[in-house]
Amino acid sequence: MDGIVPSLRRQLDLHDFKQVEVAPRGEPFKATRSSLDHPWVRFACGSVERSTGRPPHILPNLAGSLPNDLFTDILGLPTIRIPHSHAECGQHGPNEHALVSIARQGMQIITDLFLDIGEAARGAANRPEQIVQFLV
Repeated sequence: MDGIVPSLRRQLDLHDFKQVEVAPRGEPFKATRSSLDHPWVRFACGSVERSTGRPPHILPNLAGSLPNDLFTDILGLPTIRIPHSHAECGQHGPNEHALVSIARQGMQIITDLFLDIGEAARGAANRPEQIVQFLV
């Protein structure tokens, strides 16, 4: 992140856009990464695969558009993100749109994940040591 502003400044100067000001706005969120071997990641992947009938496409890094680093870097917790969009959705752009089929699938995936978490917690309720293993 530290190199972005100077790099933009050099590029603008190179093309004679010296009148354009480049400055960061606020504190940027940091990109994060969760270990693919973490039990929580494996649990979520298994749930998604059972829900959809296909293994999920896994991207271990999350860009800095969310304050995810509060969980990963400060609290030391792994995080997952389950998007419900497609490559051509124009997300955050003027032509942003959503397909009902993909929104429905996203709701089904999240519902199934919450049900799986509930089942796992219920199974571990009589074994406190397993609750700790499940959460960390």
